[in-house]
Amino acid sequence: MPLYSERKTIHLHLKYYLKIDNYTVMKNKLQLTLGIIAITFQMVLGQNTITLEDIYGKGTFSSKGVSGFTSLNDGRYYCNLNDKQYLLKYEFATGKCVDTLVKYQDVKDANNGVGIDLNNFHFSEDETRLLIGTETEFIYRHSSRSIYYVYNIQNKKLLKPIAEKVRYASFSPDGTKLAYVKENDLYYYDLNRSIEAQITKDGKVNQVINGATDWVYEEEFSMSKGFAWSPGGDKIAFYRFDESKVPEYEMALYGTLYPKQEKFKYPKAGECNSLVNIFVYDLKTELIAEMETGKETDIYLPRIQWTRDNNILCIQRLNRLQNKLELLLANTQTGKSDIIYTETNNYYVDISDNLTFLKDGKTFLISSERDGFNHLYLFDMKGKMQKQLTKGNYDIDNFYGLDEKNKRVWYSSSELSATERYIYSVGLNGKKKVQVTQTQGWHSANFNSDYTYFLDAYSNINTPPSYHLLDQNGKLIRTLEDNKALTDKMKGYNLSQASLSTLNNALGQPMNMFTILPLNFDASKKYPVLMYVYGGPGSQTVVNRWGGGGYFWNQMLAQQGYIIVSVDGRGTGFKGEAFKKCTYLNLGKFEIEDQIYAAKQLAKLPYVDSTRIGIWGWSYGGYMAGLGISKGNDIFKSAISVAPVTNWRYYDNIYTERFMRTPQENGSNYDSNSPINHVDKIKGNYMLIHGTADDNVHFQNSVEMVDMMVKKGIRFDSEFYPNKNHGISGGKTRYHLYDRMTRFILEKL
Repeated sequence: MPLYSERKTIHLHLKYYLKIDNYTVMKNKLQLTLGIIAITFQMVLGQNTITLEDIYGKGTFSSKGVSGFTSLNDGRYYCNLNDKQYLLKYEFATGKCVDTLVKYQDVKDANNGVGIDLNNFHFSEDETRLLIGTETEFIYRHSSRSIYYVYNIQNKKLLKPIAEKVRYASFSPDGTKLAYVKENDLYYYDLNRSIEAQITKDGKVNQVINGATDWVYEEEFSMSKGFAWSPGGDKIAFYRFDESKVPEYEMALYGTLYPKQEKFKYPKAGECNSLVNIFVYDLKTELIAEMETGKETDIYLPRIQWTRDNNILCIQRLNRLQNKLELLLANTQTGKSDIIYTETNNYYVDISDNLTFLKDGKTFLISSERDGFNHLYLFDMKGKMQKQLTKGNYDIDNFYGLDEKNKRVWYSSSELSATERYIYSVGLNGKKKVQVTQTQGWHSANFNSDYTYFLDAYSNINTPPSYHLLDQNGKLIRTLEDNKALTDKMKGYNLSQASLSTLNNALGQPMNMFTILPLNFDASKKYPVLMYVYGGPGSQTVVNRWGGGGYFWNQMLAQQGYIIVSVDGRGTGFKGEAFKKCTYLNLGKFEIEDQIYAAKQLAKLPYVDSTRIGIWGWSYGGYMAGLGISKGNDIFKSAISVAPVTNWRYYDNIYTERFMRTPQENGSNYDSNSPINHVDKIKGNYMLIHGTADDNVHFQNSVEMVDMMVKKGIRFDSEFYPNKNHGISGGKTRYHLYDRMTRFILEKL
């Protein structure tokens, strides 16, 4: 009945406007009719329709975060950057603002009236100075260079110690010096004496790097800063990379009459790596000493870390096969090192930052998959295990740190569900484990300095993130941001609830799955299905966590009548080592088998149109989509591969060899599951998308795939983005990308 009433009202309004201007109405009859229909549905349902402009243009669905939340040393207070104008000091217990630490105007005045962006700042250890990075430009995914300023909070004076952009400027422990990398060499600057000292002098682009890492370490070991101050501040440990023998990759950067050729060192699978050495510079003697890392040079040194001893540096050593990890303790006075810990694995060892040396100087914490799941362990300095702190059929995710005063370890894990995370604490003796967060979904924490409070970032698959300050018992102190404006806005749109479930693979193993059904779903009708996949080792797409823009794009497609599905099959993470590492030496085989099997099970559902099932993914997911449209040609009608690997021989050695070993050892499996070798199987609609300046998964992958499809007479669609990297973003690029994919889906699926 309400439907009829609303239609009657609109009809009367229409008659009124017809009398006013019959000519205008006749001229725009079709346009007006369509507009009336749209208005009718909006009035009836009280809802709006999601557009690409909303998601990738206007930022209609952008969520708010809590920026600049930094705990101060005493644990009682934190600071927050308010509207970029004030760095304010708040009390944890009451939330009251007790002081203004820094005013934007004061910094501006100290800089002769020129404003400085305060977003990127770091305190000196005594919290009297701020190191402010500005005009930041990114080099690769993690690396960047900036102009740095030092602001004295007490006397409000500003210093610009280095004129040019440098990398990774860091205070010494006493705050009197800065160490940084300039033009591939390591320097330090004495703030009290206004003197710059150059530590190394052999740095050269594409040959030698001091104090930073090469491309492949940055990408695959998630590290770019390659130096560390000693606890006493009188020494600097640093990496030296000799990448002169690493093969060079070259890509064109367009926009000038003659495109610039960008060259950088990129070791593909089976190729030479950099020779890596660890040195320690003594500021007092000005001497540089090399630390012993063994006679074998074809290895990785993925982490360095000072122990509690100012003269002892810990170096992590990993063999090239990445199945043996050792901790070396190097004496920085003699350079000699001893092995205190060895871990071997039948597959590979994952590198993390979950290593903590205790103040007692006798023990350390580390995470390991030695019992088939990732757990926390306490060892003594001779490598003898003292205690396994966590145990069970679940994986530790984040290690947040150790409260040594109360002898409690803080972490998050997948104990309740692989799709969710909760915050826990456990005693150093492995007893009295406490689940601190309870609300179902995804929790991540940012602790204060003494672990008495933490900022809990919480969300679930249908709920935008909220940020709550909790005490160590999980009690709510106050909410800092609840994104109520976005939540209220979402109520005005046609949204379907995403749901989580499981689907068994051919072996009967449960695979986590999320589903978004079309609006006003009718089980008596037939709907097309679009599957989203990533699928890489240890990854997850099926999580009870907010998905941002991707969530709304899925909702937009659901409004168009598509069922959206994602399935985490074999090889994905947080279900134990056996499930994650079963793809070892054979990447792609089991992963795509599970995606094809899942698609065929979906096709059996009475409301699924079995002739209209598609798959898409980005990066590893693009690789999977390429295998789907070829190996799964009997089930997938359409596929989109964004920035895909098409042959593992084209990808970097640390990542690829971790899971596949080298092509020289395992060449047949490299080839048997590379999409480029299966193009003749493609029958459906296939689209390739790539950025031409992708330094990670090179444009070469798509070029070679296209070349093979042309040779085999395979039809395809493609889109390339000039000068765009692996993220394919910037300006209007992301809008264009999703518009292109949307049109392809609507036309071809």
